[in-house]
Amino acid sequence: MKVPILLIVLLTTLNTNAQKKKQLQFFQTDWGRTLSWDAFCEKTKASGYDGIETWFPNDPNDQKELKAALHKHGLLVGFLNGTNTSLSFPESLKAYTENFKEIISWSPVYINCHTGSDFYTFEQNKAFIDAANKIAKANNIPIYHETHRGRFSFNLRDTEKYLQAIPELKLNLDISHWMVVHESLLENQDKLLNKVIDRSFHIHTRVGHSEGPQVNDPEAPEWQKALHRHLDIWEKIIRKRWEESDKPFTVTTEFGPPTYMPTLPYTQIPVADQWKANVFIMQALKERMQM
Repeated sequence: MKVPILLIVLLTTLNTNAQKKKQLQFFQTDWGRTLSWDAFCEKTKASGYDGIETWFPNDPNDQKELKAALHKHGLLVGFLNGTNTSLSFPESLKAYTENFKEIISWSPVYINCHTGSDFYTFEQNKAFIDAANKIAKANNIPIYHETHRGRFSFNLRDTEKYLQAIPELKLNLDISHWMVVHESLLENQDKLLNKVIDRSFHIHTRVGHSEGPQVNDPEAPEWQKALHRHLDIWEKIIRKRWEESDKPFTVTTEFGPPTYMPTLPYTQIPVADQWKANVFIMQALKERMQM
């Protein structure tokens, strides 16, 4: 029996759209990098990543080497920008705003911001967010604000206030920070968390716990409850974004190096392998999302 051409076209279109909605782009953090840009990007590509996330280099030679390595290994880039709290508020806001200019010239996939301070007033923090949102709109580039200790978004309840006041505010959810701030896996806070999930457009996939922002090894059986709690939250965010758009959802694996990674006393030897932990999280999330 011949299948009508119109039906074939319809089925092909539906299948193509379904595939588009199931894309993830994984970025490896360069936090703790000791390799050259070329060697780091080569290792990143070989591990199955789509790109890297890094602070924008200040040194021109460093910039040149980074650009060459990204091109050579076919990697995307997401840059970080942040509020310098050692400066006065006006100076800090000016520097934060001006930093975007050079970053945007590289056309990164996104810009992730460490925005404001937990010591700034609501209006001061809002000034940073408003400046970033204005730049994002003018340049048609995603700018996200990371949930992070020490920033405006250092806890769940205060972050909700900013979400209510600033409809354009888009988050990069690093839920590991809130686990330690609130000394729990936030099991009874789903109502508030859902508001955050609604506004999360990027994630940092590090596993925290009630006494720290990073478990020593996400593969260890004693951390399975924490791991699956994080995976549940990440999955909700990804599926929500997939329902809304056919654009790939971006993920940064962000287990940190020593001494953010716990170490043995006296020797400072890390108790686990940072790279291995990040690749494990990438694979665990792919498996969870059936990719």
